[in-house]
Amino acid sequence: MPETKTEIIQFENVSKKFKSRTVLEDLTFSVNRGEFLSLLGPSGCGKTTILRMLIGIEKPTGGRILKDGMDITNTPPKERNIGIVFQNYSLFPNMDVWHNIAYALQSRKLPKDEIDRKVREIIETVGLEEHVRKKPKQLSGGQQQRVAIARTLVLNPDMILFDEPMSALDAEIKLALRRQLKDIQRKLKITMIYVTHDQEEAFALSDRIMVINDMHIAQLDTPYNLYHNPADPFVKRFVVDHLDLKVRSIEQSIQER
Repeated sequence: MPETKTEIIQFENVSKKFKSRTVLEDLTFSVNRGEFLSLLGPSGCGKTTILRMLIGIEKPTGGRILKDGMDITNTPPKERNIGIVFQNYSLFPNMDVWHNIAYALQSRKLPKDEIDRKVREIIETVGLEEHVRKKPKQLSGGQQQRVAIARTLVLNPDMILFDEPMSALDAEIKLALRRQLKDIQRKLKITMIYVTHDQEEAFALSDRIMVINDMHIAQLDTPYNLYHNPADPFVKRFVVDHLDLKVRSIEQSIQER
């Protein structure tokens, strides 16, 4: 029998205003447990605001947010069990990889043997065994980002949010980290919501993609359906035409060599 999809997050008619400026209007969508969902759209379209409302840093102006069927619209961030990974890593420069990952567990005053076990398991999951005694300045950008991911995973969140985590990395490191991130997600079966303005990145990682434009959801669909059945001219221009142009550019570059 096919696996039944269960919703972990629901947005019900959610709107957000900053003073007199409306950023998002009447958003209604759900996220399935274990899904990799990317939020794709131009700069300033409200992608990061959705993450900030999910984590609890911002509150909706209207509507409500549910997690596992419970209204969390006004629940404090620390009670949501949602992790977040930012673009700038935010690692402690004076701590090595092991202690950066262990820090949050130590703050919760867990027993030392439990901390050691959890840190060891997550270091193996993200492939950082060779780097446990290195400090952040001794790591590449991709390795630092994996430490940031491990530090979030070790707390066993129900889901992880990513706010353009690869935008500062070069192309080769991005490709490697994409594969590693998808492998981690599949292995742990954890829900991930990923903000990006990079169409190729969204297509490489996602089970579904939400394209946002002009305060609304333009289309929420699989990569295949987005490409073959764009919902409106914006989705065709922003997604399909952009990807086609990139492919043609690569083909032309190969032919000219």
